[in-house]
Amino acid sequence: MYHQTLKKFFGFDSLRTGQEEVITRVLDGHSAAAIFPTGSGKSLCYQLPAIELPHLTLVISPLLALMKDQLDFLASKGIPAASIDSSQTWQQTQQVMQSIRQGEIKVLMISVERLKNERFRHFISQVPISLLVVDEAHCISEWGHNFRPDYLKLPYYQQSLNIPQVLLLTATATPTVINDMQDKFNIAKDDIVVTGFYRKNLDLSILAAQDDEKLDVLQQQLIAQPNTPSIVYVTLQHTAEEIAATLTSNHIPAQAYHAGMDADRRQHIQQQFMAGEINCIVATIAFGMGIDKSDIRQVIHFDLPKSIENYSQEIGRAGRDGENSTCTVIANKSGLNVLQNFIYGDTPDRSSIATVLNEIKAQSQQWEVMNNRLSKDANIRLLPLKTLLVYLEIRQIIEPQYTYFADYRYKLNISQQEILTHFNSERRQFVEAIFACSTKARVWNTLDMDALWQGYNADRKRVVAAIDYFNEKGWITLESKQMTDVYAIKNHHFDIDVESEALYQLFQQKEHSEIKRINSMIAFFESKTCLSYQLARYFADHHAPEHCNHCSVCRGKTITLPSLPPLPEVSDQLLTQWCDQFIEACDFPPSVAAITRFLNGMTTPLTTKIKAKQFNGFGQLEAYPFEQTFAHITRLYG
Repeated sequence: MYHQTLKKFFGFDSLRTGQEEVITRVLDGHSAAAIFPTGSGKSLCYQLPAIELPHLTLVISPLLALMKDQLDFLASKGIPAASIDSSQTWQQTQQVMQSIRQGEIKVLMISVERLKNERFRHFISQVPISLLVVDEAHCISEWGHNFRPDYLKLPYYQQSLNIPQVLLLTATATPTVINDMQDKFNIAKDDIVVTGFYRKNLDLSILAAQDDEKLDVLQQQLIAQPNTPSIVYVTLQHTAEEIAATLTSNHIPAQAYHAGMDADRRQHIQQQFMAGEINCIVATIAFGMGIDKSDIRQVIHFDLPKSIENYSQEIGRAGRDGENSTCTVIANKSGLNVLQNFIYGDTPDRSSIATVLNEIKAQSQQWEVMNNRLSKDANIRLLPLKTLLVYLEIRQIIEPQYTYFADYRYKLNISQQEILTHFNSERRQFVEAIFACSTKARVWNTLDMDALWQGYNADRKRVVAAIDYFNEKGWITLESKQMTDVYAIKNHHFDIDVESEALYQLFQQKEHSEIKRINSMIAFFESKTCLSYQLARYFADHHAPEHCNHCSVCRGKTITLPSLPPLPEVSDQLLTQWCDQFIEACDFPPSVAAITRFLNGMTTPLTTKIKAKQFNGFGQLEAYPFEQTFAHITRLYG
C-alpha cells in the first residue's frame, strides 16, 4: 500500500530489515519502537508514515544540528517539514505556526524543552497530530546512558495532546531500557522491533597500556592506517588539545574538537573533516551526534568511554559504507576515577533537595526560578537540578507555565528618532515609553520592565515582541540573559522530610546504576569471550555469531587492565587538617558526601562559592576511589 510512496518520494524499491515491520505497525495504528544500530535507516520509519498519515507528525529531536540535517533531507524529497527552534526569529516562528494551522506542514521538529512553554503547548494542543516521534528515545530512561529529565514528561504530553500513536527511535537500548520505554509509553511487546547490532565490518580491539605507553600505542595505530579518516576519543578538553598538538608535531596532522571551543570554530572543523581536508580529529564526546560521514576508517578510544552504550554509539560512526574499519580501545584503569567522579558529583545531598522544597513551600501560587541562582543556593549542579525539577513535576508539586528572560539590553544601530518614524499614534507612544524606560550606558541600554509596567501599564509580552521586532529589522542589536522559568504550584501540602527522602533515594538509585554501568564496561573489556558477540547480547541481539573472528579476543588476545599502583595511606591528622578549613568556610555543616567531593577535587556550586580550589585539601585525594574517601570521612565526621 505504501510502496508507491516509497518509490515516489524516496526512490527505493524495497525497505531494509526492520523498517518494513516498524512502518507496517505504525500505519496499522499501533505505537512502536525501532531499535536499530546507528546508520541503519531509523528516520525512514517516521518519514514514510508522515506522508501517509492524515495529520501532523511531531518529532522530538535532541540536537539542533540533527534537526537541520533531517529538514534538509525532507526538503530534498519534497516533503513539507519545518522546525520551531531557538535559532529562529519571532516572525519566522509565527510563519511556521501559521503553515501548521493551515495544514501545509506534514512534519514538525522541536526539542523536548519547547513543550515546557505554555504558549507553545496551547498552540500545539489545537493542532490535530497523528504521530509523536521520539528520536534518541533511550533518553527517557533513568537507567539509560544519556538520561534527559525532560524526556520523562513525554508520555504525559502524548496524553494531554491526544496524540494516538508514538514511535520511539534509538540505537542504544539495553533490555532494561527497552522495558522502561515500553512501560512508559504502553507499547505492546510485539511492536518493539530490534534489528541486529552485529557489524561484520568492524574489527574490535582492546589494548592494555600504562599511561606512559598510551601515546606511543596511539601513534602506532594511526601510522598503521595513514591518511584515513579517524576519530580519537578522549575524556577531557585539555587532553584533546594536548594530544592533537603532539600528533601534529610528530607529523600526524590532527585537530582538537571539544565543547569549550566556540560554535563557529567547531562547525569549521566538522566541515573540514566531512570534506576530507582533515583526517584525524581528537575529540571529546561533543563530536559525533549528527556526523554522517560514511568512510571513517578507525575510531580509537585513547581514554575509557563512559559506558558500553557510549562505546557502541562511538564505534558505530566507523565504516558506515560497509567497508572494513578498526575500533580500538587503549585501556587502563587510571581514568576510572574521572568517570566515577562525574557520577558522584551529580548526586545532590538530601539537605540540598530539602532547600529546594523549602523554597517552593515559601511561595503562594507561582514560583519563578533562575536555575543558575537556585543551583548555587541549593548546591546542586545544573543537570541534576533539572532532573529534580522534572521529578517535582511528575510528583504533581509544580507545573511549568512559561520561560522568560529577566534582563534585556540593546544597542541602537539607527537613531531612536528613525525608529519612531515607523510608528503612528498609540504605537508610537508605546515605542517612546520603551526608550524612556531604558537605562542608558555608553553603548548599551537596559530595559526596566517594572518602570514600563508601573508608568505605562505596558504588558511584558508586548514589550518583548516589540524589541524582538526591532532586532529582526536590524534597528537594534538585542541581548537577553537571566532565563527565568515560571512554575505554578499545584500542591502546598507535601511533607518536606518525606519528599526529600523519596527524591534522594531516586538519585541514589541512579548513582548505583551509573557505577554498575562502568563496572560492566570494564568486565566487557577484560572479557574472555568474543567482543562482537557480547556487545550484541548487551543490546538484546541474540543472533550474532559466538565467534566473529574479527576481534582481539577471537585472535587470542584477552587482557587484564593494568592495576593502578598502590596509593599511600593518609593520616587522620592530615585529613582533619584539610577538612576543617573547608568545613569552617561553609555557611552550614556540609554533608560527608560534600566533604568527599571537595577532597576528590569535584567542582560543585558550593566549592565555587567559597573558592575552595584555593584550600590545601581541594583535590588532594583525586586519585583515591570516592567510596574509600567517603568511608574515611564517615569515620571522622559521620
